[in-house]
Amino acid sequence: MLGFIAGVIFSGVRIPAGVEDTQWRIILGSTAIPPMFVCAQVYLVPESPRWYMSKGKYDKAFASLQRFRWSRFQAARDLYYIHKQIAIEYELQKGKNLWKEFFAVPRNRRAAQSSFFVMFMQQFCGVNVIAYYSTVIFQDSGFNRNNALLVSMGTGIVNWLFAIPAVYTIDTFGRRNLLLVTFPLMAIMLLITGFSFLAPEGTGRLAGVATGIYMFMVVYSPGEGPVPFTYSAEAFPLYIREYGMAFATATTWGFNFILSLTWPALEEAFTTTGAFGFYAWWNFFGWVFAYFCLPETKERTLEELDTVFSMRTRDHARYYLNSLPWYLRKYILRGDVEPREPLYATED
Repeated sequence: MLGFIAGVIFSGVRIPAGVEDTQWRIILGSTAIPPMFVCAQVYLVPESPRWYMSKGKYDKAFASLQRFRWSRFQAARDLYYIHKQIAIEYELQKGKNLWKEFFAVPRNRRAAQSSFFVMFMQQFCGVNVIAYYSTVIFQDSGFNRNNALLVSMGTGIVNWLFAIPAVYTIDTFGRRNLLLVTFPLMAIMLLITGFSFLAPEGTGRLAGVATGIYMFMVVYSPGEGPVPFTYSAEAFPLYIREYGMAFATATTWGFNFILSLTWPALEEAFTTTGAFGFYAWWNFFGWVFAYFCLPETKERTLEELDTVFSMRTRDHARYYLNSLPWYLRKYILRGDVEPREPLYATED
């Protein structure tokens, strides 16, 4: 959001003295200004207590924890908790090839599969096409350059505003449920955006493109925005969690790189309408995969997560396939139905 705002502020700035074609350089460089403020604040943030303890610096870890807690008692409690957690992780890691464990152990492999999916879909839902190319997309729809920059800034603001409710919904509504609701809505908004380009130039096309993109950001922000990193951080067991998050982060930024490079060629080959339809299709695919193959991790303990990811994907898919008539009778026909059999042994 701040990058969009900086771009708009500096969009009219020109350096004279006969240097040609400088404005795009200024706009591009201006987006580095907000990160500079973030970098400056890093020096005000305490070092991770866990990192201090892994290096044997318990005094510094305790001092750091006191800055995060209301009292010394709470800091001491959490110091002991982290100490025991590190000791358990060390015992679990001893004598193991962690990358082999990551892929060879079925429980870990299923967590990796689910984390890969949510991170992959964070990119292939199409959000960063809008983030990176929104100004060009708005110009192609008929906005002039300055208005396209302003409307692009609006997408960043909308994204930020509608991410705020996710602080509440991600733990009440659930990670899987958020994706099941938002995937089809994102697909519909992309289709609205794409088909709007088939309309004659004018107010109708401008309204259709702007509405589709803005509503896409409204839906993305509480769903595929916060869910992937939250899901990946809790899916893996403690002893390979660092490897799991490294894998998940590499996945999202790897596909981010692919998406940012391929949009111009995709648009040229399929037209703008076809390119948006391509990413809409991926969102429909995401809904199908999430419904049948993605376990829920909301409010699960570490032991319960071991049970969740120990279930075979085919059994998970079969359970939800057999649940389709139940959902139909309960939510569509509004009938009085018996509760479903629990999916996991840990459920009542």
